[in-house]
Amino acid sequence: MTRRGRYRHPAPSTAIVAAGVAGRQTVDLATSYELCRRMNAAHGRTYYFATRFLPAAKRRHVHALYGFARYADDIVDHMDLSWDAGRRRKELEAWSEEFLRSLEAGRTDEPVLVAVLHTVEQLGIDHDDLRAFLRSMAMDLTVTRYPTYDDLSVYVYGSAAVIGSMMLPVLGPTHPDARARAMDLGVAFQLTNFLRDVAEDWDRGRIYLPLEDLDRFGVGEQDFRDRRVGPGFRRLLAFEARRTRALYRRAEEGWAMLTPSSRRCIRVAHRLYAEILDRIEAADWQVFGVRAAVPPGRKAAVAVRELVRPSRPAAAGEDPPADLGGTGAP
Repeated sequence: MTRRGRYRHPAPSTAIVAAGVAGRQTVDLATSYELCRRMNAAHGRTYYFATRFLPAAKRRHVHALYGFARYADDIVDHMDLSWDAGRRRKELEAWSEEFLRSLEAGRTDEPVLVAVLHTVEQLGIDHDDLRAFLRSMAMDLTVTRYPTYDDLSVYVYGSAAVIGSMMLPVLGPTHPDARARAMDLGVAFQLTNFLRDVAEDWDRGRIYLPLEDLDRFGVGEQDFRDRRVGPGFRRLLAFEARRTRALYRRAEEGWAMLTPSSRRCIRVAHRLYAEILDRIEAADWQVFGVRAAVPPGRKAAVAVRELVRPSRPAAAGEDPPADLGGTGAP
């Protein structure tokens, strides 16, 4: 667990990219993948750790997809960007339009999108998933409350479920139900973030917990203003955690639907992210005072357990085992 006073959000992706392209006229493919890797390493430490369980050839595609999502999300949300709502809307619209043009043209000069476009083309990622993601990012500029869980699910479909879908070509599905289970896991990750980041989201003026659930447990916006987690708030968070854990359990069915060389990566990410819920609960649901996190030692323990877990050898044509000695760079 990390107390909010000790937690510092990483630099915005826009700054990471600006530093990485300083003095360059154009960005080549290798540089673009490296920029995406840096964003993944800075912002998605659990995801980045899990990528080390993938074959090296697959890692850069994960970094590219993460870079795509993170860069857009930071335009909308990052508090270190001193942009008003109008500037954020303008920047997101311009970046989204450049990406959609690049999909049609098959080329781009935008530093992050060089790698993203390559990954999309190489893996045949569904363009509708990419468009759905950008629509949800745009929603964040205008929508701050969700009356029902169904309303929230519309947003989460684009912000998280399609991320699971986009990851499938990287991981290698072996079963027709793999997409549904991957989308379950994406949503579970997102709902976990909502519980961990209640305070941070409130500071941005948003509540991602359905208002019908707040009413059910007698929680009002004054509780958020007071940053107070009373009995009703605890019951609310416990209810949302149960809903999220059910998604994690359903997503477990998808492990066996992936090629063997991808399973450890997903198991590690799944176990570590699900454990954030346990740590929120262990902190008595005090989401305004504690930002739950899995410490490095625990991550290492989960990794070791997965390394020694029996797994059948890869069949002919499947990927070789991951090399865990490197940095995860493409």
